[in-house]
Amino acid sequence: MRKICIVVNSRANYGRIKSVLSSVQEHPDLSLQLVVGASALLYRFGSTVEVMQADGFVPDATCHMVIEGDTPATMAKSTGLGIIELASLFEGLKPDIVLTVADRYETMATAIAASYMNICLAHTQGGELTGSIDESVRHAITKMAHLHFPSNDKAAGILQQMGEPEDSIFVTGCPSIDLAAEFRRGEAKNLFETYGGTGAQLDWNAPFLVVLQHPVTTEYGQGKAQIEATIEAVRRIRMQTVWLWPNVDAGSDDISKSLRMFQSHNPDFPVHFYRNFRPDDYVRLIDRAACLVGNSSSGIREGAFLGAPVVNIGSRQSGRERGGNVIDVSHSADEIAAAIRQQVAHGKHACDHIYGDGKAGGRIADILASCRIGVHKEFVRA
Repeated sequence: MRKICIVVNSRANYGRIKSVLSSVQEHPDLSLQLVVGASALLYRFGSTVEVMQADGFVPDATCHMVIEGDTPATMAKSTGLGIIELASLFEGLKPDIVLTVADRYETMATAIAASYMNICLAHTQGGELTGSIDESVRHAITKMAHLHFPSNDKAAGILQQMGEPEDSIFVTGCPSIDLAAEFRRGEAKNLFETYGGTGAQLDWNAPFLVVLQHPVTTEYGQGKAQIEATIEAVRRIRMQTVWLWPNVDAGSDDISKSLRMFQSHNPDFPVHFYRNFRPDDYVRLIDRAACLVGNSSSGIREGAFLGAPVVNIGSRQSGRERGGNVIDVSHSADEIAAAIRQQVAHGKHACDHIYGDGKAGGRIADILASCRIGVHKEFVRA
């Protein structure tokens, strides 16, 4: 039985890999090893590890690796610490394959530790284009990985352009779409009563915005001005708003401080702040929202499948393939507000399967159970 070690480092990681966790856990020829680390362990980022445990995923190990400080230097140092800690964990777990997700700096630590220890490395969501440090990290992991699970044919083609062997590339779709396919069919319970958070009381049956804007690492120092443009646009719209806190990347404190100032100076504004939603409930939330605003890839991935109206702000998702549900704008309050009004007036868009059909998890588990395992790599010339 093959031992598959999956490393989950953030709330976004969990949503993007949950269906694979379930499929590996249920597969008769696979044994799941789960490592939870980084911001997924931290209360202020939603205690994702507790959500996972409630879903039946009990970690085999945890990896504390986030160094406080909210700067590019602390991100680099956290990556280094992650390599050290994960190397020790992999030495004890002795997995046959390590599976890592996407493009975060913690993912880089996973890839380096596994590849240097001659452990076969599998990678989801490779070959996508976004610009910024995320793209650099994603492509670097591609060159360390031995198995690739891209979301679509375009991404697979880019992996081949990067010299990856065709027989190591399996187009499976994005596992985050599996959640969108499964849970949009569920009952749309009142999530505002289920989760705590802080701020005004919201009406589940009235239109609302969802805002999720993360710092852009390569634009460190500009986060305050960027989030204030979004705040001003939302203030002008004056629709009740669900606002999620940003991720752990450098610059998150600038965003968080501006949000707290907005809340304290506008106590009557209809906004409620949340640290986290369970992955399935987050899908239900954006499926019901009048518009998703910010720079999260979920608007482009799950949003396309759901037909959710999305206003994508700034450069964080630049270059990523997108559907007709997305309007791209700069960090201009005028542009953001106009785009939100346009999307709210339009309503739902057509469903688009550019990131998958909702069956990625099972495909990935079957490939992990049957594929050839090896760690030798050569550049394949086109």
